[in-house]
Amino acid sequence: MTKIQTAKALVQDHYRALSTATPETVVDTLAQRTSDDYQWRGVHPFNIQSGVSGAASAFWQPLLTSMTAVQRREDIFFASLNEIDGFASVWTVSMGHLMGLFDAPFLNIPPTGKIAMLRYAEFNRVENGQIVETALFCDLLHLMTQAGVNKFPNQTAMHLVQPGPRTHDGVLLGESDPAEGEKTLHIIDRMIGAIDAANERPKERTPREEMAENWTQDMLWWGPEGIGATYTIDRYIEQHQGPFRRLLSDRAFNGHICRMAEDHYGGFFGWPNLTLTNAGGFMGIPVSDIRADMRVVDIYRREGDKLAENWIFIDMLHFLKMQGVDILAELSAG
Repeated sequence: MTKIQTAKALVQDHYRALSTATPETVVDTLAQRTSDDYQWRGVHPFNIQSGVSGAASAFWQPLLTSMTAVQRREDIFFASLNEIDGFASVWTVSMGHLMGLFDAPFLNIPPTGKIAMLRYAEFNRVENGQIVETALFCDLLHLMTQAGVNKFPNQTAMHLVQPGPRTHDGVLLGESDPAEGEKTLHIIDRMIGAIDAANERPKERTPREEMAENWTQDMLWWGPEGIGATYTIDRYIEQHQGPFRRLLSDRAFNGHICRMAEDHYGGFFGWPNLTLTNAGGFMGIPVSDIRADMRVVDIYRREGDKLAENWIFIDMLHFLKMQGVDILAELSAG
């Protein structure tokens, strides 16, 4: 078995074990397949935790206390080598929803007693038969909206409980043709280069010309709550790219921790990816000269020689808190 297939098997076993974990047992469950120096990253307010006890107390125990009968509804799973470190490390990616009955408050988000779908994307680095590093992004604003707490009713795109790939082929448990993954990674890299060029020379090409190089006309952009989901190149430009580029200035790209692809799927995350200034009132937040970070996950599906779908996770609570907007404190204050 290749090291990529070994990593897939380990992480899938890890997920199966977590599916029966309780607040009382989750520390032991996490410890079964993680290293002694395990590092866990999560969105605000979870942030960076060292060891399984930190990850459990910050995220898993509160979640499993609030949500009854949690299921991992996995839409995408793949594994590959990390381009950022010269293809030295092995990572897996899982994306979908953690679904449960929302029976008790979570981060002061009021329970509904009904189904709740917590969007997530998780990267795991595997080394010597253990998970040594995890980055778990979840869309807490999206959960709030499901609970009737809508902090951004005027978002530019659409609130949806977002589906997986249109092709229903995103869970890659077997081996894949390496050439297909290389093609996907090449197009992701080319797309990043196109964004960099647009930032440096904004008048060289129109946004539509820039997008058409790397995206299908009927591309789907499954954005985070506060921005929303949008469909087709033209509506993406209107409902996200345009406002993002007009209202956020001095964008600095900080790089990625992991960027990888397998078959028709690929993705990356950074910590943070971007640093920007809210010069135009992005998301309705007051204009300021504060530099704020965006920690971002992008997951892609390639179709032919272009990208067709893109799922985005942004640590919005962290980005907003750096600008003085503390959503969780507002919930706590009632």
